[in-house]
Amino acid sequence: MRSSDKKPAVHSDRSFILVDQCPVCSGRSIFAYQKATFDYHHLQPEQISITDKEYGKRWDLSRCRDCGYIFANPHPAPGFLRSLYFAVEDPRYEDEAEGRSQNFVPILNQLEKFHPEKGILFDVGAATGILLNIAEKRGWQTDGIESSLWAVKKAQKKYGLNIRQGDYKTISLKPNSFSAVTMVDFIEHIPSPFEAVQKAVQMLQPGGILCLVTPDVKSLAARVMGKKWWHYRPGHLGYFSQKSLSALLERSGLSLLKKRRYAWTFSLHYILSRFRVLESFLKNPRFSSLCKSIKIKLALGDSLEIYALKGRPS
Repeated sequence: MRSSDKKPAVHSDRSFILVDQCPVCSGRSIFAYQKATFDYHHLQPEQISITDKEYGKRWDLSRCRDCGYIFANPHPAPGFLRSLYFAVEDPRYEDEAEGRSQNFVPILNQLEKFHPEKGILFDVGAATGILLNIAEKRGWQTDGIESSLWAVKKAQKKYGLNIRQGDYKTISLKPNSFSAVTMVDFIEHIPSPFEAVQKAVQMLQPGGILCLVTPDVKSLAARVMGKKWWHYRPGHLGYFSQKSLSALLERSGLSLLKKRRYAWTFSLHYILSRFRVLESFLKNPRFSSLCKSIKIKLALGDSLEIYALKGRPS
């Protein structure tokens, strides 16, 4: 293996931080909620990839009595977390690019209703740039940031996108310069959601729109699945409900414009591959090829899609 082909190393200091106040509303009425179901001290990059299969695995979780936010406590220290995401490689994510493109079109449709003139869109946690690629074709100017070095290189090679590689928390971005900021399945991966949204508010122009998509821990699917809910995964450090999301927007000074349930589109091949008991069927090349051609929309209702305005509605 050439030195340039070596996978990035994970931070040797696997430190964790215990907090005594809510990362959303800053309330101090928090309590131990659930015990961890995996050994997070030995967490590896492949466990936090977008297409991991670590369903049902939870951190030690705390819950806020004031806003209801549920979060990992302790959570990984910044250096450790950055190094994990820097090292993530996830070819299966890009294999589903066609289906994932269909997930992002409704978001852009909605953003263009609020901003018909379009402008500059910044995507936080841009992965391989699927959303930004579609947005650029529709006339948006685009920018974005992604932690995974592999994903940034893939975005450049496949789509010609120059996505910033780095940590959204520490990167310097010009205030009041973006028409829209998207955070699709991002804020559940970080320990400081209020700071992340606050930064987005600073980046947005007056009248700019923030789009958030994140799992809803109070959804029917979450309640039915219980401890086996598929959004309980090592990569998820926080779990929102409508109440805690409202608290986040209010504290950030944003005005809610629209709220709806998010639906995912995947190939039948990807869905079957999520279940170890069904994976063997995909070893047949003809069956596997057929499954890849079949797209299925999963309207499970367990993720929230939020549009919020910087400022007050006219």
